[in-house]
Amino acid sequence: MKRNRLILGLDIGGTSINAGIMKDGTLVEKKEIPTPSQATQEEILNTIAEFIRSYFTHDIDGIGIGIPGLVDSNKGIVYNLENIPAFTKVALKDYLEEALQKPVFINNDANCFALGEYRFGGADHHQNMVGITLGTGIGTGIITNGELYTGYICGAGEWGGVPYKDSNFESYCSSKFFRNLHHTTAKKLASKAAEGDPEALKLFHEYGMHIGNLIKYILFTYAPEAIVIGGSIRKAFPYFSEGMYEAVSTFPYHSISENLTIYTSKLEDSAIMGAAALVEEDRTPAVNSIK
Repeated sequence: MKRNRLILGLDIGGTSINAGIMKDGTLVEKKEIPTPSQATQEEILNTIAEFIRSYFTHDIDGIGIGIPGLVDSNKGIVYNLENIPAFTKVALKDYLEEALQKPVFINNDANCFALGEYRFGGADHHQNMVGITLGTGIGTGIITNGELYTGYICGAGEWGGVPYKDSNFESYCSSKFFRNLHHTTAKKLASKAAEGDPEALKLFHEYGMHIGNLIKYILFTYAPEAIVIGGSIRKAFPYFSEGMYEAVSTFPYHSISENLTIYTSKLEDSAIMGAAALVEEDRTPAVNSIK
């Protein structure tokens, strides 16, 4: 990030919108507001614009936004956001640039997480890495040869929808594993695991095996040097890591798996920082655009 530039990064989620200003590689003035997810499209757009204006006491050079869904990153159009029903096809970039008179760059939130980790976190020395966020759902972002790879309308790396067992990876690797299959939460289970509860430790080992199987799919596809795990469930890593590594150890190409680094994110705001970095990354390939 160029010195003395003030870049605003936003991470728009289904429940909250988080933002902060990147200044000299540091995130400052963080704020959060609830997402009016059930409001009309016009109301949501107005809320986002007004939230951004609240930062205009600073001379903002550009705005980067992470969105939880498919994005035409050239045109800044977002599509079919599951947790924001009114956003089926929204020209968010055009709306905000006209309303705010600032350059706006938009990408998928998991891509922003991966970019944030690569630019500002522990993955900065890996030219090929994948970021995985584990929470309500799962998201993945890909860095290949030092560049963010998004695929067509940011659809690359949607491994959550890949068929797995009787459902898909998201059913077994996100909070759905705990809620739907075992009628609990990762947080509650982690408290029990910390006390040495055998059943909790057994369930986390099983969960780790599912994460490891997901990682094997990623290794077959991209063969990254590193995988960074983020999201709220990463805090339970000490309890599911053994099962995860056990599954990864069965990957057939040991020259890849044995040189893979897996670690949890140490940044609390990777997605916001990565969104801000989009302003410096304005080289999105034309193939990402819908004609």
